[in-house]
Amino acid sequence: MMYMLKVENLYAGYGSSEVLTGVSLEVAQGRVVALIGANGAGKTTTMRAISGMLKPRRGRVLLDGEPVQGKDASRIAGLGLAHAPEGRRVFGPLSVEDNLLLGAYGRLPLFWGYRGRAARDLDKIYVLFPVLHERRLQSAGTLSGGEQQMLAIGRALMAGPKVMLLDEPSMGLAPVIVQEVFATIRNLKAAGITLLLVEQFARSALEVADYAYVMERGRIVAEGVPDELYRDERVLAAYLG
Repeated sequence: MMYMLKVENLYAGYGSSEVLTGVSLEVAQGRVVALIGANGAGKTTTMRAISGMLKPRRGRVLLDGEPVQGKDASRIAGLGLAHAPEGRRVFGPLSVEDNLLLGAYGRLPLFWGYRGRAARDLDKIYVLFPVLHERRLQSAGTLSGGEQQMLAIGRALMAGPKVMLLDEPSMGLAPVIVQEVFATIRNLKAAGITLLLVEQFARSALEVADYAYVMERGRIVAEGVPDELYRDERVLAAYLG
């Protein structure tokens, strides 16, 4: 099995506070892997340390076999890792299409050929998210929360990533919109996107994941395929009750 992302014995924190204490996980090519746990367990810190937004103190991060820990976030993104952070963070005054084009900025030629190649990539995003095509000329700030999440995912996909990190895509959304977001994640899975998913709704995450890790206090305390975790009494009591 080919692993596009491997995290080995990762330590990271903020100031004098150590949040992650030896995190290890793997994401195989074309698989969806979920990272679940309570608020404050260290899930978002793990994502930030993987993508270079936070420098790890120890450990290794391998992207398609290449060590990337300690590199700048922009460099890691250029090597094929796209991070869609919690909170969506779209550029509200810009149009939907301009937001998407920004996602391709770092990998396409800036002059000759940019528009043509970007247009082909846009077409793929619009097939995946038809509502973004309908709204492509609107300001991103006028979209609903669910549509903004689709836009954040689409912008990350425009970078042509080998691996996508998707952090808390359901945060702040109404339950009916959360269902739409998870339908989007299922579409990504069907398209063969390699995805590491952090999600507060553990049961929903396990329904779309091929494999999952459970995090507590900065460490991985359980892992397995979803069916195994559904049979783990501690996981059931803490996250799936």
